[in-house]
Amino acid sequence: MEKNNVYVSVANLTCNLQPGSSYEFVLKMEPLKARVFMKLFNQMQQLESSNAFRAHMPFIPYHLDRLNHEIDNRLKKVYALIHEFGDEEAKKFVEQLPYFTR
Repeated sequence: MEKNNVYVSVANLTCNLQPGSSYEFVLKMEPLKARVFMKLFNQMQQLESSNAFRAHMPFIPYHLDRLNHEIDNRLKKVYALIHEFGDEEAKKFVEQLPYFTR
């Protein structure tokens, strides 16, 4: 299948096939594979909505909150995909993140 540019914004949790809004990364990948980003971003948004309610309960610290770990795990998956399909600049950025391992 043909690889196209995919424009990804981790800050805005968006993935587009056309440059339009702001984005941090331009990836070369098949459009069908870009759906993985959308699924991960949708899951992160749902988890963050749940966290908005939970954030008002101060007796659960961040490092013990299961929902926060689930968001973090999805964010790691997003950056792993960026590393796999990104250019050299994107790879270098991901490799300097504290949780990056080969």
